[in-house]
Amino acid sequence: MRRTVLTTAALALSAALALTACGNQNASSSDGKSSDKSAAQAGDKKADDKKKEPFADATGPEIADKAVEATTSATSLRVKGTVPDPDLGVLTLDMAMDTKGVCAGSLSVKGQGKAEIINDGRTVHMKYDEAFLRAQSKGEPQAEVDAAVGMLGDRWVKTSATGEGAEDLDAFCDLDQLLAEFKGGESAARKGGLTTVDGQEAITLTENDGGERYTIHVATQGEPYLLRIASDGGKEPVDLGFSDYDKPVDAKAPEGDVLDLDKL
Repeated sequence: MRRTVLTTAALALSAALALTACGNQNASSSDGKSSDKSAAQAGDKKADDKKKEPFADATGPEIADKAVEATTSATSLRVKGTVPDPDLGVLTLDMAMDTKGVCAGSLSVKGQGKAEIINDGRTVHMKYDEAFLRAQSKGEPQAEVDAAVGMLGDRWVKTSATGEGAEDLDAFCDLDQLLAEFKGGESAARKGGLTTVDGQEAITLTENDGGERYTIHVATQGEPYLLRIASDGGKEPVDLGFSDYDKPVDAKAPEGDVLDLDKL
């Protein structure tokens, strides 16, 4: 399950930024000449204003390429939102991760409870609430489910990040693996207007994939990082936000009662 969560998020990014049939929007120009001095001045002012606009001379596909390049070069980021999975249903996640395999955050499946995960690269800490444990144990004998809830419910547990099953944790937490899923590919994005995402100015890109429409927001100030991907028109919409680029991941180990699974 852990691998599926982040792999699904990566595929959602890939669908938004690596669609085929690259589009290009070129502004049309007129060959007509005007002897009106005020008209010429107005044209000069319009040209000056255009130069001041973010990505004024870039096409939609070019902006998408810049966003992919900047985002895949990040050493850490936070991804928050919802993404569909054909087997698990809608996943809700809020995870910070870096290229060293460190991650911290939470996830929920179909809104049924919550799981918290902290991985500092050496030790993985996890905590599941009762609703999450019961939802993920459907079909199991009632006595076994009750026993698992009694031992693990709302309690931090820990295990080695390099032990058995470590490859699943690597796939879940490694930012390089996540971002590798949407490198390459062509874009047919159309450039739209400016907006704000969590108080940060962004330019809007849109792409269509069959009956599904993707809206992509790219930062206009500083690095052209991906800020948000959302889709509508499909059966399973995606809505993911990206923030905290290149910030250290807070993976401090929890204090208090922690059950060591490796000693059981």
